[in-house]
Formats: sequence, C-alpha cells, structure tokens
Amino acid sequence: MTRRLTTLLAAALGAALLAPAPLHAAGQGDQSVQRRLKAQSIKFEVDKDGDFKVTYNYKKEGRTQLVFVSGKTEIVGGVPVREVFAPAAKADALDGAKALELLRSSRRAKLGSWEIGGDYLYFVIKLPDTATAKQLEAALDVAAEVADDKELELTGTRDEF
Repeated sequence: MTRRLTTLLAAALGAALLAPAPLHAAGQGDQSVQRRLKAQSIKFEVDKDGDFKVTYNYKKEGRTQLVFVSGKTEIVGGVPVREVFAPAAKADALDGAKALELLRSSRRAKLGSWEIGGDYLYFVIKLPDTATAKQLEAALDVAAEVADDKELELTGTRDEF
C-alpha cells in the first residue's frame, strides 16, 4: 500500500472510529451503502448475496480488480461493522512460507488483513458502519490496490479478479 493511501485512510477513518454508531432498521444499511457509493460516483452492482461489487479498472496496467462492500453489518461490541473485501488469489496458490508472509503482512498493515474465505484469499477491511462516503471510498481504494498487488505477486500476470 502506498504511503499516501495509508495516510489518507488513517486520517479519514479517525473520525469514524470516534463517532457513535447509528442503529439501522433491516434493509436501511444496504440503502446507506448505496447512498455513500453514489455520493462518490462509484459504479457498482449488487450481487446475489446482497454485496456491492465494484470493479476497479487500472487501464495503464491493463488490469482490473474486484472489491466488495458487504451488504449487511455485524454487531461487534455494540458497534455495527461492515466489511470491504477484495479477492487476490485462489488459496491453493499459497504454501507455508507464503502463508507466514501474509500473517507478517497483516501484522504490519495499519488497516485490513489477509483472510481465507472458501477457496480464496481476500484482503479484508472491517469498518464501523459510521464511515462516511469518502472514508468508504478510501477503504475500497486501499483494498483494491493491496489485493491487486498481491495477485500480481502470487500469480504473475494473471488477472482473475
């Protein structure tokens, strides 16, 4: 992750972490994500799971990267938390040494960590659902960049996600 993105995201999220978390009635959380994405002019699709799918297009590199915003929240310590996640590779691309490096990388990350879900490796950022439109966009930007960089590292030139 670039130093610039790390600094922007840390500043942007500072206020969200201190803000009180609003309680949402069923379905309103999804509408709030739509409003935030639209406020930043981010194009998205809603997948069959209700997650918001955003496709980043890195035209200069000739690559794309998928990033998702969870369509629902989970309550952690009384705070609604939403996930931003980006697939980077199939989990079978990892051997023991690569898995240990991912754990080390997660330890160094200021926001987000590596997780395996099903058959895939994801970079996941968990945010209070009070994140503003700009803060959500910053998290999407970071997840896309980190996941695409890891995809290149693990798979070479393949662009599967």
